[in-house]
Amino acid sequence: MLPAICSCPGSMDPTHILIRGVNWLGDAVMTTPALARLREALPRCRITLLTPSGLADLWLDHPSLDAVMTFQPGESPMQLGRRLRSEGFDCALILPNSPRSALEMWAARIPRRIGLRHPWRNLLLTERVPPRPGDTPMRKRGEEEIRRLTSGSDMVTPPTYPPGAHHVHHYLHLASRLGADPAPLAPHVVVSEEEVASFRQAWIPTAAAKTQWLLINPGAAYGSAKRWPEERFAEAVRAWHAETGSGCMITGGPSETELAGTLAQRLADQGVDPVLNLAGRTRLRELCVALATARVVLTNDSGPMHLAAALDTPVVAIFGSTAPELTGPGHPEDPAPHQLLRQATPCAPCFRRECPIDRRCLTRVTVAQVVDALRRAWPGAHAR
Repeated sequence: MLPAICSCPGSMDPTHILIRGVNWLGDAVMTTPALARLREALPRCRITLLTPSGLADLWLDHPSLDAVMTFQPGESPMQLGRRLRSEGFDCALILPNSPRSALEMWAARIPRRIGLRHPWRNLLLTERVPPRPGDTPMRKRGEEEIRRLTSGSDMVTPPTYPPGAHHVHHYLHLASRLGADPAPLAPHVVVSEEEVASFRQAWIPTAAAKTQWLLINPGAAYGSAKRWPEERFAEAVRAWHAETGSGCMITGGPSETELAGTLAQRLADQGVDPVLNLAGRTRLRELCVALATARVVLTNDSGPMHLAAALDTPVVAIFGSTAPELTGPGHPEDPAPHQLLRQATPCAPCFRRECPIDRRCLTRVTVAQVVDALRRAWPGAHAR
């Protein structure tokens, strides 16, 4: 049995909090309302965020934080814990639900360790937070269940979700343990005017200086069950370019460069100009600035979707295997000006990475529906 360093909650407000951040980009963006509420509740407390090194750029100059620390992919919980011991943290707020994240804070000997109660990690916590009202686990459907649901009538009874189901509320619920207001805010990420100017100088051709940009994010790191077909992206962009004369930026990670390259060539062949392919060529900070530069972002449910919304760029997002009620962009109670598209099917949401049948939840979203959503998200852009 692992001994707890302190068996009871602290009775005084902390002076130096370590927040153990989450590991995925979209989830990290959804934690920003909780960070803002913590800063409101504890204005004199020093707040340090511990984040994977790959997400460090997200937090540059973020107003809710005093400092950012990173860890590397190969760093063990014990190695990380030893490195943290000298920092003088008196409280750790653990945002992930994993046993590993709790073990890291235990190994750091932080006396007050707050996290969601869960088997295999309760002994590592000094304050075990019960699930919030409205907590809705994302249950992955089995292949046999999907085939059974889709074998008969295509009639659909959409699932219902209680208030507070969105994941933003999970992080606010944890922060409320330290006195933070659990009322939701819109996620928020900051880029400066200087960063925007530098991005334009480095990436946008002089001839396209006055171009209005539609940015498309055709990938999704989670898997193909969240990816609208690439040829549909091309058709929608071609139609939007014909209507508005806008340029197209394409973003994606290193594993999506082939997809982005094929799409860029397809768009060029269809007469779309200019096309700026950024996939695999930008750091996270440059991705932030690209998303902030665009007039609208057309995307699958993905980390860049959340990031664009947090940068106040309108989003047209296509949902397949996931549920916008749980992981939609922006303020969960007020998603405007974002346009969220999905087609109800008997098996959705299934929360699977790969579809065992025909991806009907995605393929039934039409190009015409996407172009109409672009019109709603991009007011006043119809005249060349």
